[in-house]
Amino acid sequence: MRKIWIITLFPNFFDSLINFGITGSALRGERGADVEIKTVQLRNYTSRDYKGVDDSPYGGGAGMVMRADILKEALLKGVVDPGGYGEKFREKLHIIFPSPRGITWNNSYCKKFAQRLSVKDSKDIVFICGRYEGIDERFLNLYVDEQISIGDYILTGGEIPTMAIIDSSLRFLDGVLGNKESSDHESFQTHLLEHPQFTRPKVFDGIEVPDVLLSGHHQNIEKYNKSESQRITKIHRPDLLLKKEDE
Repeated sequence: MRKIWIITLFPNFFDSLINFGITGSALRGERGADVEIKTVQLRNYTSRDYKGVDDSPYGGGAGMVMRADILKEALLKGVVDPGGYGEKFREKLHIIFPSPRGITWNNSYCKKFAQRLSVKDSKDIVFICGRYEGIDERFLNLYVDEQISIGDYILTGGEIPTMAIIDSSLRFLDGVLGNKESSDHESFQTHLLEHPQFTRPKVFDGIEVPDVLLSGHHQNIEKYNKSESQRITKIHRPDLLLKKEDE
């Protein structure tokens, strides 16, 4: 079973990810995904009486910085030891720090990440959820394998990016979505946004469902949906069309 370890100050943050929705049922083993999440409370690995995990930055500056020694202790005692990874744990774990420095998370990279989760002999994953002004640079250089950014903005911690990465990538694992085509035809798969969707009632506030969708003619429906995808993309995300042209 592939394990995803999360070192965080707020383990309860991930209760909703595990307990609700498609991702939750996948993580509980109900949809064929062989993935398990384990959270590690960072405060359990500090010797400081008040459970502090941060300190003032050398050189001055606003805010506090998470200490490298406490992060290392949490990694070794909270992940490596209980996981049985041994002295050569760097060969068995891939350690990720969500950060503005990182590669931008997008659909293409998401699929590659999902493939990594599904390969039998690939490494288990460890997420380090930062807080405050960040974490000591020495821990990044010595122990972090990869940094990932979910966009050009700042959040108060790494928990939300970690959940976004896990939630979006698990959808590509076999069996997680009831219908595999659900992920094949979604937005961003072909540099186009998904076409508009309709369901009952047939008439809503005087607006009817397009006739072609009621025709039962699959070729015409496919042609219509493709045309609508292009129209919607041109209106809302024309930048995606430029990426398509560049390929």
